[in-house]
Amino acid sequence: MGTWRGLRVAFVLGSLLMILLIIVYWDDVGGFNLHPLQEPKRGSPRPRPTTAAQIGSSSSANPTAAPSTTLAPEGRGGAAEAHAVEERKEKQVQRKEETRGDAEDDREQEARKQRVMDVCSGKDAVEFPGRTRAFEQIPNRELDHLIVDDTHQIIYCYVPKVACTNWKRVMVVLSQSLISPSSGKPYTDPLAVPPDLVHNSSLHLTFAKFWRHYGSLSRHLMALKLQHYTKFLFVRDPFVRLISAFRNKFGRPNEDFYKQFGSVMLRRFGNASGGVPETAAEAFAAGIKPTFQQFITYLLDPETESETVFNEHWRQVYRLCHPCQVKYDFIGRLETLETDAERLLKLLEVDRLLRFPSGPRNRTSTSWERDWFAQIPVTMRRELYELYEPDFEMFGYPKPDSTLHQ
Repeated sequence: MGTWRGLRVAFVLGSLLMILLIIVYWDDVGGFNLHPLQEPKRGSPRPRPTTAAQIGSSSSANPTAAPSTTLAPEGRGGAAEAHAVEERKEKQVQRKEETRGDAEDDREQEARKQRVMDVCSGKDAVEFPGRTRAFEQIPNRELDHLIVDDTHQIIYCYVPKVACTNWKRVMVVLSQSLISPSSGKPYTDPLAVPPDLVHNSSLHLTFAKFWRHYGSLSRHLMALKLQHYTKFLFVRDPFVRLISAFRNKFGRPNEDFYKQFGSVMLRRFGNASGGVPETAAEAFAAGIKPTFQQFITYLLDPETESETVFNEHWRQVYRLCHPCQVKYDFIGRLETLETDAERLLKLLEVDRLLRFPSGPRNRTSTSWERDWFAQIPVTMRRELYELYEPDFEMFGYPKPDSTLHQ
């Protein structure tokens, strides 16, 4: 009996102790939570604290509604919440602007590519050599401007006088084909690649070299890469490109171009009674150098057109890059170089690896055309336009009516 009574006393004391502990715990946590804690679902928005303004608007809309007891944190906490809301709004606006810009860029690219297809299909009634031939009919020697990067699956057709030095630098960095003498490793910064080295043809794998590397499989491999790789080129107003080429190659002493082209122009069209100087240095010292009119006359001379020396710096883009046979995924313009380059690097998925060099570029502009062509007879201007008309039409450059009719 005594044992049973002792157990009852112990049970009562234990119950009282448990009640006391529950009371203490209640005071600490402020009450019981009858719902178990759950991790919010991924992607579900977290509930935001209701602000005083929201309470007021809610109360005025529904007077019978019970006011919420959750208020926005005051002081520094409230300011932080407001700042976070503003940041979210700014990011949303920025994303919308980027999306809108991407859509506009996509439409512009589609328009550029569609124009090329229209000209190549004959819709614009512009005829030019090679328009309807198949890619297999293009001789290997005419494929030397198509640079291939197998690592990133890129094909770039370079056009001289259209930022090709910097784009070749980009291709050198991507292909890791040139070692920096200072670091002993491949260049990682395009701007660090020396411009005099970047034009070394041995640095670049082009379609013209495929026969030497792959033999009878070369054309099959070209077709596969054209189908699966991302292909791009950059273009420029054809007449402005001509002016830029003349300024660069004949506006200052250039021994190679003087001997191969400048001296020929002087002999054919210069009426030099005392003979033509042997070197560019002698010619410039004597004040004897090719004029822009002699340059244009040289380009229009049937003898020049029949020669294989219609140099790449003034050769038409349709002859360099074969846009009727190669379906380019991206067509950039020098006139919109910065935005086009940024867009292209994202498309190639290499924008985290490098940036397009933003150094000084050729400043020859369309506004110079009238001055440069002022001494050129109108008949010659029109003949010159016919020579470059496919490039004007194919890449959407307006016909220079003021130059052709004044």
